[in-house]
Amino acid sequence: MNLIQRATKKLNEGKTKQIFELLDEPGNVLVQSKDQITAGNAVRKDQMEGKAAIANKTTSCVFKLLQDAGIKTAFVRQHSETAFVASHCEMIPIEWVCRRIATGSFLKRNPGVKEGYRFSPLKLEMFFKDDANNDPQWSEEQLLAAGFELAGMSIGRCEVDIMSKSTVAIFEILEKAWATQNCTLVDMKIEFGVNVSTKEVVLADVIDNDSWRLWPSGDRSQQKDKQVYRDLKEVTPEAMQMVKRNFEWVSERVKLLLETQTSGRVVVLMGSTSDMAHCERIRKACSSYGIPCHLRVTSAHKGPDETLRIKAEYEGDGVPTIFVAVAGRSNGLGPVMSGNTAYPVINCPPVTSDWGAQDIWSSLRMPSGLGCSTVLSPDAAAQHAAQILGLTDHLIWAKLRASMLNTWVSLKQADKKLQQCSL
Repeated sequence: MNLIQRATKKLNEGKTKQIFELLDEPGNVLVQSKDQITAGNAVRKDQMEGKAAIANKTTSCVFKLLQDAGIKTAFVRQHSETAFVASHCEMIPIEWVCRRIATGSFLKRNPGVKEGYRFSPLKLEMFFKDDANNDPQWSEEQLLAAGFELAGMSIGRCEVDIMSKSTVAIFEILEKAWATQNCTLVDMKIEFGVNVSTKEVVLADVIDNDSWRLWPSGDRSQQKDKQVYRDLKEVTPEAMQMVKRNFEWVSERVKLLLETQTSGRVVVLMGSTSDMAHCERIRKACSSYGIPCHLRVTSAHKGPDETLRIKAEYEGDGVPTIFVAVAGRSNGLGPVMSGNTAYPVINCPPVTSDWGAQDIWSSLRMPSGLGCSTVLSPDAAAQHAAQILGLTDHLIWAKLRASMLNTWVSLKQADKKLQQCSL
């Protein structure tokens, strides 16, 4: 018996998907895509054979990318070609729209703005889901005044701010990912829900080729998204085949977003194995960003020739490398490495309670021509290395961006809890 047969209770049905309760997986639902494409709140509606599989493949890859980065979503796993399993959420009836480039409906609502105007920072808008009134644009004040109560949670200022910040972070992660395929993410719409089990606001619904505008090489004439279908003057079999090919193109490219484009590493050089615990913290932090980390023992004072040989070993294979020098007392490792390599060098000395205040100067006061930085915290040293490698690796960058968001959300929620306790 397949999952749909076991999920006998239909919870909801929209224009492009059906939601079923999973009786043997409490707290989860099955999201089944349909072979239907619509535009203008279903004023235009057509069957497109294979669309369900294409949409499901696209949304599953996008949610996996976001989850691996650290974004909280409702996605659990892909179930079949046309369905995925998600946490059961009560949906917040708002479409959050994030724009990098002015086009489409924004130009109609804002006459005088030229198409192609680039928003920096991103332009954020929200629309109340109301088909009868063509999904009117709402302000934050309207959303707050609505007083939505979902899954036992009141949607107030804290939740609205979390959704706003999350929308920007999600867009930036996907924008960075699509840039690796020489594609411009022009704009995007997403939805959030309240997880009925955890009572958290999470990214929910789907993100597929209906959700964004995507322009290869930044060229609107090459657009691959649903706008091609919206723009059809006449829906013919030939036109629908063209639309389907575009959707297939996106579903194939989106798989590549899960793959790193460059492989980098961190090499930790320690002056003594007595610093092993300090170095292991660096390696553990690197692993959280998906960065390989090698530990080596060498002393620039006692064996400078061996230190330079190890350096040459890692320079010789062409892999982008960050060297982290861990040396107590007088730090010779960092300066020697920095003076003999063009790769970045980070000093991360293990500061002791006795001479630490004096020893730190050997990492801070560098001779001219040396550019190594000094970071005392092992976790922060790994983060600094990740920031360097993230300039060319969108998956590392995505983890950094999601971590920034999650830190902000934690502070926001802590403040909300404190305010509630004070009342």
